[in-house]
Amino acid sequence: MNLFRLAGDITHLLSIVVLFRKIRTTKSCAGISLKTQELYGLVFLTRYIDLVIKYHSLYNTLGKLIFIGTSLATVWHMRYHKVVKQTYNKDEDTFRHYYLILFCLGLALLIPRSFTVIEVLWAFSIYLEAVAILPQLVLLQRSRNIDNLTGNYVFLLGAYRALYLLNWIYRFFTELHRVLWIPWVSGLVQTALYADFFYYYIKSWKKHEELKLPA
Repeated sequence: MNLFRLAGDITHLLSIVVLFRKIRTTKSCAGISLKTQELYGLVFLTRYIDLVIKYHSLYNTLGKLIFIGTSLATVWHMRYHKVVKQTYNKDEDTFRHYYLILFCLGLALLIPRSFTVIEVLWAFSIYLEAVAILPQLVLLQRSRNIDNLTGNYVFLLGAYRALYLLNWIYRFFTELHRVLWIPWVSGLVQTALYADFFYYYIKSWKKHEELKLPA
């Protein structure tokens, strides 16, 4: 544990709080990509499958259960809640996310840390998380208006991953002294995907303007 990882975990948790606040208080999921939420659900289920075979710490276990539970709860609200599901932008959320799943699965089978089921699933989850935000970013580009809660949610998600990238760099110099190619490269790709969004988010915040992404 270090400051960067702790800050990353807190930022990630805050992004979930913001998302649930939007869904629960407004009874709306407008501007949220169901496909991205389904990808995150798959990410956490495959990454944290080791819960059934290994105990690390109470902090670690609670964190994993929270991320699995909240991601599945979000998908349930968007698919089955009688009010929330009616606000889902199905016609605009058209990114073919199953291509991302197939690509990342193939990559995990080719380049895992080791060729065991747990390690292949872990690599798959890391690769998939790197690109899971793509359906959400495409949806935001198609939306004319991005509400504050949705913008804050996406910003916090991006900040969480950037902090985790700093965590890996910090650990390289203080603990591991070896390059961890899978999380490093995946983290760089994921952070790069957010770069455009970060620019317009900060620009709109400084000018007190409505957040809009270029088409």
